[in-house]
This record gives sequence, structure tokens and C-alpha cells, in this order.
Amino acid sequence: MTSEPTTPDGRPTQLEVARKIALDLLAVRARSEHELRQAMARRNVPADIADELLSRFVEVGLIDDAAFAATLVRSRSEFSHRGRARIRQELREKGVDREVAEEVLAELDPADERAAALELAYRKVRSMASLERQVAYRRLAGMLARRGYGPGTVSSVLAEVLGDPAVEFSTAGQ
Repeated sequence: MTSEPTTPDGRPTQLEVARKIALDLLAVRARSEHELRQAMARRNVPADIADELLSRFVEVGLIDDAAFAATLVRSRSEFSHRGRARIRQELREKGVDREVAEEVLAELDPADERAAALELAYRKVRSMASLERQVAYRRLAGMLARRGYGPGTVSSVLAEVLGDPAVEFSTAGQ
């Protein structure tokens, strides 16, 4: 039976503390290397210890930012109905490399993204039956934009959900 390395006074070494922090977080869900580094910094793990441990975790495959990004993109687009821009922002916040994020986002099908926006808009429009058309349009557009859908997607979804807006031209001055 082996025991964990400890200091002479019986406390775990800094490496063991860092390992426990990382493994506890990874047991809950996949994490980016950046997230784990931040968690260790909050717990006062020295940077050289964190670097050593994270390098080893990357080496053995416990941390894989590309796989993490792919999982996050799939989850956010399918289940949370978020658009490309919002997912890109979340990847950036989690410290995923820009090139890795763009590669994974490139695999996101625009038709699937539009379908998710459409489903979300149809769900939301039911609660807006009593509102004026312009108010409903504005609120739906804002909600879709906050979810990260681009202007083209928002326009086409709103046109389908609410019908084409009536275009009024002013003839004053003619």
C-alpha cells in the first residue's frame, strides 16, 4: 500500500494539492487548460507546479482543448440554442485558442444554426401574442442577437416567424 507524498509535517505536497484540484474539477465536466490554471491560481498553487501538472495532463490526454471546444460547441448549439458569436465568446472566456475555436466553429452547419434559432423564436413568440407586432419583432430580434445569431439569421427567422414586416414609404416631399 502506497501513500501520497507528504511534507515532513504530514501535509500533502503542492503537486498533490494541484492534482486534487484538477481531478476534482475534471470529475464534474471537461475543462480547458486555462480554466484549470485559473482554479489552481485561486487556490495559491505556484505557477511552476501548475505548469508541470497541466503539461502532464495534456500529455496523457486528460486535458484536450480541441475536444473540449468541440463538445462545448455541440452542446451550446443543440441544447442551449446559441449562435456562433455567443459560442465564440464563451470559448474565448474559457481560454480556448482562437485557431482551435475557429476550426470547431467552422464545422457548425449554418442550416442547423438557423433551425435552432427558428425553434427558439417559435417557442418565444407564443408568449408574445398580446404584443404589438413591432414590439414582438424588437424583442425577438434582441433575444436572438443576445444568443449570438448573426443579423442574416435573425432577419430570415423573424420574417418566417412573424411574416414579412409591412414596408411603409413616406411620400412626403414628393
